[in-house]
Amino acid sequence: MDQNPKYQSADNDLPASLRGFGIAGILFTITVILIGNVMLPGMITLPIGAILVIIWVKITETPLHETGYVKPKSWPAVVVTGLILGIAFKFLMKAVVMPLFGAEPVNPSYHFLAGNTAMLPAAIWTMIAAGFGEETVFRGFLFARLKRLLGWNRISKLLIVLITSAIFALAHYSQGIAGIEQAAITGLVFGIIFVINRSIWMIMIAHAAFDLTALGMIYWNLETSVAHFIFKG
Repeated sequence: MDQNPKYQSADNDLPASLRGFGIAGILFTITVILIGNVMLPGMITLPIGAILVIIWVKITETPLHETGYVKPKSWPAVVVTGLILGIAFKFLMKAVVMPLFGAEPVNPSYHFLAGNTAMLPAAIWTMIAAGFGEETVFRGFLFARLKRLLGWNRISKLLIVLITSAIFALAHYSQGIAGIEQAAITGLVFGIIFVINRSIWMIMIAHAAFDLTALGMIYWNLETSVAHFIFKG
C-alpha cells in the first residue's frame, strides 16, 4: 500500500488504478510487456511499449527518477562507459559465453542482414530503438512496478532482477533458445547494473551499443570468426 499521501486516491480514479495492481494496473502492465517494440514492414521499429510507459508516467504523475530517468553527473562519462560496456559485452557473449551454451555461431534470425546494404539504415534504427524501448520497459517500468509491489530490500532487489530477466528472456522467444539464453544473461547484467546506479541512461546506451555491435558482426560476416576466436570450431 502506498504511504505517500500524493498517491492516495479513490479506487475509481484512473491514475490510482494504473499505479495500483487491480485489474486496470495489471492489464496495462501486461499490455506494455506484450506490445514492446512493434516492427513494421521494412524492419521499421516503433518503441510503442516505451511510449506507453511515458504516457503512464505522465498520467500517474510518477516521478521520472522512479523509472531510471535520472540526470547523470557527467554525460560524456555515461556515453563512453555505455559504449565500451556494450561493445565489450557483445564480444564476450559471442566469443565466450554463447559458445559455452552450444549456440550456433550464426544468428539465423538476422542473417539476412549480412551484406544487406539496403536494409542497413532500418537495421541501425532498430538497434537504437531497441536500446531505448527495451530498457524503458524491462528495466525502468518493470522495476518501478515491482518495487511498488515487493518493496526495495535485498531480497526484493534479487527477485526483481530475476523476474525482469526472465520476462525479458521470454520476450525474445522468436529468436530461439540461443536468443532466450542471451537475453536472460543480458537482462541479469543490465538489471544488476540498474540496481546499483538506479539510472537507465548508461544501460540504454550499452544496450544499443551491444545490438549495433551484433549488427556489425552480421553485416560484415564476422559472426563465425568471433564465435570461434577462442573456441576453435
